[in-house]
Amino acid sequence: MKSKSLQDLGAIRQQISDATKAAAAAELARREAERRAEAERHLFVRAVGAVQPLPVKERVHLPPQRGAPWPLQQDVDDQAALVESMSDEFDVSTLLDVDDQLSFRRPGVGTDVTRKLRKGEWSMQGQLDLHGLRSDEARTALGQFIRDAKRMGWRCVRVVHGKGLGSPGKEPVLKSKVQRWLVQKNEVLAFVQAKPSDGGAGALVVLLAPGKA
Repeated sequence: MKSKSLQDLGAIRQQISDATKAAAAAELARREAERRAEAERHLFVRAVGAVQPLPVKERVHLPPQRGAPWPLQQDVDDQAALVESMSDEFDVSTLLDVDDQLSFRRPGVGTDVTRKLRKGEWSMQGQLDLHGLRSDEARTALGQFIRDAKRMGWRCVRVVHGKGLGSPGKEPVLKSKVQRWLVQKNEVLAFVQAKPSDGGAGALVVLLAPGKA
């Protein structure tokens, strides 16, 4: 009887030992699983290093900006002013020096100026060719050319109006109109008929006032 009790006690002890070992093994497995899970969570951090979240900045929402308005009305007004400042009815005959080479000089401009223009003492910096243009087109082109020349700071330019050989009756209509228009432009100090090598009776050499517009 006593022997059986000892056997039972030994069996109980073995069961307790087995249970303890199983619990220890389960605990070890649990810790290993936690370690692996933690390692997986920090895999990106270990790969790229420590990271910090970007600071959140306040954002300002601006409405889309419209492009600057194109000054169409100003262009129209400028063009109208150019046309109005050069009339076809202006009587230029009293202002022209009628000689073998017709010329113009504004009051206060000496005769030496037109003489130097004829001799080519000013180098020509620009040219406008009005061949083939109608009267209104030529007037607009001439006004714009004078204005652009002033902006560039040019002093001496040539205006080619043609000799009128292709006009009805072979009258140089555009030539006389160009003279009228130039006389009405305050930027023009003087002009003379070009030398034969520069166009002769079909062109004018024009001297502009100094300074930019």
